[in-house]
Amino acid sequence: MIISASRRTDIPTYHPDWFMERIKAGYVYVRNPMNPHQISHISLSPEVVDGIVFWTKDPTPMIPRLDALKDYMYYFQFTLTSYGTDVEKNLPSKDKVIIPAFQRLSDLLGPDRVIWRYDPIFFNETYTPDYHIRHFERLAKRLSPYTKKCTISFLDFYRDTAKKMAALSPRRPSAEQQEDLAKILAQIAHSYGLRIDTCAEGIDLRRYGIEHARCIDDRLFGQLLQCPLDVKKDRSQRPKCGCMESVDIGAYDTCSNGCLYCYADHGKKTLRADNVKDDPASPLLTGEVGPEDKITRRKMVSCRVTQLRLEL
Repeated sequence: MIISASRRTDIPTYHPDWFMERIKAGYVYVRNPMNPHQISHISLSPEVVDGIVFWTKDPTPMIPRLDALKDYMYYFQFTLTSYGTDVEKNLPSKDKVIIPAFQRLSDLLGPDRVIWRYDPIFFNETYTPDYHIRHFERLAKRLSPYTKKCTISFLDFYRDTAKKMAALSPRRPSAEQQEDLAKILAQIAHSYGLRIDTCAEGIDLRRYGIEHARCIDDRLFGQLLQCPLDVKKDRSQRPKCGCMESVDIGAYDTCSNGCLYCYADHGKKTLRADNVKDDPASPLLTGEVGPEDKITRRKMVSCRVTQLRLEL
């Protein structure tokens, strides 16, 4: 089984102690976002966890703790855009903190295991196509020795997202505008030796050398583990998403990055780094198990095809 840590929150930035305690304990509890009284008991045993995908904008707090993951294979989806604090409110300096963290992480893990995400892309008076082109090239130049691929996507205007971003007057780019920008970004990426793909986008850009992404990627894990995985496409994601099945161990509204485009932040102060600290000893990322909660042990099996599958 592949663990996603997490599409719902930035675990490496805000919850590294909690995550490492769960690794030490060998299990985690995850509430069902659609039915909060349903809690899944998820095994984190290395015998059934084939890989972990971390999603982050700043892994600095987790980097000193990576030795605790020596029994696991993992890689990072690292979002690094050109937006300012008007969009990504609480991120530290990209030049002084985030870019050096990207480089340091790659030095530790290798460029295959740190994937650069330049997403989501939107336009307004400040963030024009020309702005994105200039700053994408600046980032590509600095990051290309430390990664092998960049994933891009365009902003999805969900109701909560559109409301949060209204003051920025974002424009929804047409398919033609998306194609024009993607073509130029691909040329830049390729000039620096980077592959480029799109996340959950329906537009076909293969003629520009842009593939459809598989952010939870069984092929990459197969390469890193030196054995293939027998895993199916994740049907719970958006129709254009190419990800494989995984178990997400995060919780919504538990990130303090403050990114206005974030679909995982609904404005609820469930748990914030600047509000309430998480309990590293708790099996739940946020809250406590209540009398009405039902805990169900989820069946977890390894997907490695060359090894005996174990059920825990």
